[in-house]
Amino acid sequence: MWLKPEEVLLKNALKLWVTQKSSCYFILQRRRGHGEGGGRLTGRLVGALDAVLDSNARVAPFRILLQVPGSQVYSPIACGATLEEINQHWDWLEQNLLHTLSVFDNKDDIASFVKGKVKALIAEETSSRLAEQEEEPEKFREALVKFEARFNFPEAEKLVTYYSCCCWKGRVPRQGWLYLSINHLCFYSFFLGKELKLVVPWVDIQKLERTSNVFLTDTIRITTQNKERDFSMFLNLDEVFKIMEQLADVTLRRLLDNEVFDLDPDLQEPSQITKRDLEARAQNEFFRAFFRLPRQERLHAVVDCSLWTPFSRCHTVGRMFASDRYVCFASKEDGCCNVILPLREVVSIEKMEDTSLLPNPIIISIRSKMAFQFIELKDRESLVEGLLVRLKQVHANRPVHYDTSQDEDMSREQIKISLWNDHFVEYGRTVCMFRTEKIRKLVAMGIPESLRGKLWLLFSDAVTDLASHPGYYGNLVEESMGKSCLVTEEIERDLHRSLPEHPAFQNETGIAALRRVLTAYAHRNPKIGYCQSMNILTSVLLLYAKEEEAFWLLVAVCERMLPDYFNHRVIGAQVDQSVFEELIKEHLPELAEHMNDLSALASISLSWFLTLFLSIMPLESAVSVVDCFFYDGIKAIFQLGLAVLEANAQGLCSSKDDGQALMVLSRFLDHVKNEDSPGPPIGSHHAFFADDQEPYPGTDIADLIRDSYEKFGDQSVEQIEHLRCKHRIRVLQGHEDTTKQNVLRVVIPEVSILPEDLEELYDLFKREHMMSCYWEQPRPMAPRHDPSRPYAEQYRIDARQFAHLFQLVSPWTCGAHTEILAERTFRLLDDNMDHLIEFKAFVSCLDVMYNGEMNEKIKLLYRLHIPPVLTENDRDSQSPLKNPLLSTSRPLVFGKSNGDATDYQKQLKQMIKDLAKEKDKTEKELPKMSQREFIQFCKTLYSMFHEDPEENDLYQAIATVTTLLLQIGEVGQRSSSSGSCSQECGEELQASALFPEQDSVFADASPGRTTQDSQTFPEEAEGDWTVSLEHILASLLTEQSLVNFFEKPLDIKSKLENAKINQYSLKTLEMSRQSQPELKLGNL
Repeated sequence: MWLKPEEVLLKNALKLWVTQKSSCYFILQRRRGHGEGGGRLTGRLVGALDAVLDSNARVAPFRILLQVPGSQVYSPIACGATLEEINQHWDWLEQNLLHTLSVFDNKDDIASFVKGKVKALIAEETSSRLAEQEEEPEKFREALVKFEARFNFPEAEKLVTYYSCCCWKGRVPRQGWLYLSINHLCFYSFFLGKELKLVVPWVDIQKLERTSNVFLTDTIRITTQNKERDFSMFLNLDEVFKIMEQLADVTLRRLLDNEVFDLDPDLQEPSQITKRDLEARAQNEFFRAFFRLPRQERLHAVVDCSLWTPFSRCHTVGRMFASDRYVCFASKEDGCCNVILPLREVVSIEKMEDTSLLPNPIIISIRSKMAFQFIELKDRESLVEGLLVRLKQVHANRPVHYDTSQDEDMSREQIKISLWNDHFVEYGRTVCMFRTEKIRKLVAMGIPESLRGKLWLLFSDAVTDLASHPGYYGNLVEESMGKSCLVTEEIERDLHRSLPEHPAFQNETGIAALRRVLTAYAHRNPKIGYCQSMNILTSVLLLYAKEEEAFWLLVAVCERMLPDYFNHRVIGAQVDQSVFEELIKEHLPELAEHMNDLSALASISLSWFLTLFLSIMPLESAVSVVDCFFYDGIKAIFQLGLAVLEANAQGLCSSKDDGQALMVLSRFLDHVKNEDSPGPPIGSHHAFFADDQEPYPGTDIADLIRDSYEKFGDQSVEQIEHLRCKHRIRVLQGHEDTTKQNVLRVVIPEVSILPEDLEELYDLFKREHMMSCYWEQPRPMAPRHDPSRPYAEQYRIDARQFAHLFQLVSPWTCGAHTEILAERTFRLLDDNMDHLIEFKAFVSCLDVMYNGEMNEKIKLLYRLHIPPVLTENDRDSQSPLKNPLLSTSRPLVFGKSNGDATDYQKQLKQMIKDLAKEKDKTEKELPKMSQREFIQFCKTLYSMFHEDPEENDLYQAIATVTTLLLQIGEVGQRSSSSGSCSQECGEELQASALFPEQDSVFADASPGRTTQDSQTFPEEAEGDWTVSLEHILASLLTEQSLVNFFEKPLDIKSKLENAKINQYSLKTLEMSRQSQPELKLGNL
């Protein structure tokens, strides 16, 4: 490895080393005692010394020294554990440095050059340390160098992985390299002299899918707002698609759904994400979804093994999943046998004797006197060691309290209870029970009333949370009750709408319990707080469970089983609606073909998912659906929804509109009965039909559930999670489109910029925000992108981002002065002083620049050069012209006859009076401009005229106008100083200054002179030099070239096209300038 060069004297140390090779500048040495065939005493002593030293203090047996001729000082620059390793470093030095050093005359220059090169090599190795985690580090480093050179991103843009593939352009494939980074998908191809570069931000991808074209059966299609791109010919397309899906999902949720999305700890810092991290995240998400465990649960090991299943008298092949607080097992045959073992239930984990019949076995014993035998475990030692450490932590953190009493009430539904008791005996009765196809059939038949609450707790694993948090619910109730806020008001409003037909909620006892559970949960999870439909779900939970148990069941549903359902935008529910649409197309193609717009069905079925059919089905039937949901998760709702649609396919196909389709489904669901229910029938929460209508044939819920499992039960958890990931991209992008359309709808009537150009501007505005999220530290997305805010306020930019956009799209580019003008414009637009501006303010400003009348443009420029926009700390305030100017003594001569001048003078006098009258009608009079501010104003105008085709005429015109305005200001200054003229007299003096009837020289006036009379201009200090907006506008109107400049039509489209091309390069240049201050923006 390369070493940081440090100078050392080796006068005595050379006895410990033997020189192997040497050149003019480098020496390769071997430490005595290493690699010697003989038994010399010195070698033995050195070898013995190295052997007894601690591993951290041992010296590498080979090293390379930098030796400058004529010097006694040496510098170690490399070391190695083997001769092969050190020879690689030596070869590199010979090939890359040795010939170069001969050009140096000074030995100090040689030492500095070599040390600098070695330090650069160390920095390169450090920067690519993540490459060591890849399967082929050397190839990855090579790809990383090419990626950085080809796309010129800032260093923060981390390359995750790369693949060789083809990108299709119509029917023509382009062979090249696909680079997947943390924020972008990039493709590079160089073929037949043509270079192709594609850069697609993950946040722009609206659809990511596997498809086929005319030539290939399997391609990956990337869909953005305007284009579709196909990629194919991958060696392992499955792997590529999964990585792309993970990157798109992580990036979109991190940037667009930060309202509820929490990254895994390994992905908190995007610049550290690797391919392995993404694969681990995918495995973690599958594990949590399959066993419906908390989001915080982190997977530690996945091991192939076999589990002894006593009911089948054999070992079942599957996989063990070991996480923070659980050991789980899933059979390879889907649904054959699953087991969830919370570590708090585990008493011991022991290794058994290894035999040919039971290879590498372990026994996990639980408190209910059951034991689980796992065999064929690879790396058993480390697995058991890790399990024991986590077991100790779980028992140390949470004291265990168990209720071992069993419910013996079998007075109702004797047959079902008997079947369940038999099952408990054979498969276990705790959360650690064997979960097989048999238990699924029992659940589908309907759980007995007396066991329902207990089994809901077991299936959802809420029982573990309940046992792990003694006293937690009581403390929450104490803390939350009595507090009034918006959430508690919403809860109070909905309390009496929750199952009002059920006797339990027709008295204050039931209502109070419901209030406590909902308020406690809102206090526990303020991100969700309270959402409509939670009241109905909680009411049903309270019917079958104790109050604290109902609370933990609600936690399990909201935070694990229906993730992201109950929040501001109900993203999770919308994603599942989109998945449901795809399942309809797959399983009910005829219905999908007839219903052209499946979104209508999705809007109808939204309540099915949000309330688990509780709001649209009779309660005694809907609880059977909840039974299946707690056992099988969201899969049960998907398949039951498909069964409902299939049962009503004929009626839906014959319906003429959405309203009729709603009637068909509502009538069917309202007549779903539960023949086995022991209690009296209770109508649905929203009964749709009156009793006097003609009889409607009912459907038994058991038959409907059985059909759903038989016909649509083949969806696995892995398939559903894949569909969710796919459709989450579409849903989030749908929200982005909605935000964009709503912002544009508000802005379009208020500006003259064309709608299509406004869309381009919005995209540039949003991309500027996103680029800061990609590469800046700390990432600013949390305070800036808030999906819960009004549409117009969701994306905002700061001063630096505004400066980039100003430079890209503003027509007022002033060379080096542009950045200063952008800062002032931002201060003007930031009216609430929060250092952020919205899109509407940005566009309104641009609209004035491109489409405003001349007086509007001059007024904007004027406001940019007076306080509070122009400050004492302004970067351009240190101009040598900061101090007030002396009065001009140069006369104004106009090349016109006296008669013409007199007429023109009268017209301008009248114009000034008209402007003064118009000023009174405006909402607020602008303050007058001081001499320093006026100089800054003139400087901006001069900068704007640079490189204009009429540059010379404009410079001459502005010089004339500037001199004229300086004289007007002096006239006002003298009149203010005299204090004897009225305001009207002052106006006459200023007007006469515009057109003197004969050449004259203005007398010098001291700018510092003041007078006690301040009534004429009360807003300024006495005797100050000032001009007003009206004076400036009237003076500019005297020069036709200036009028032409401000009234000429400006083309925004060409600016937008250039901005799209240069936005990334401008940001990259700024990032590199920050890391290397010597780079100048002037290179642009």
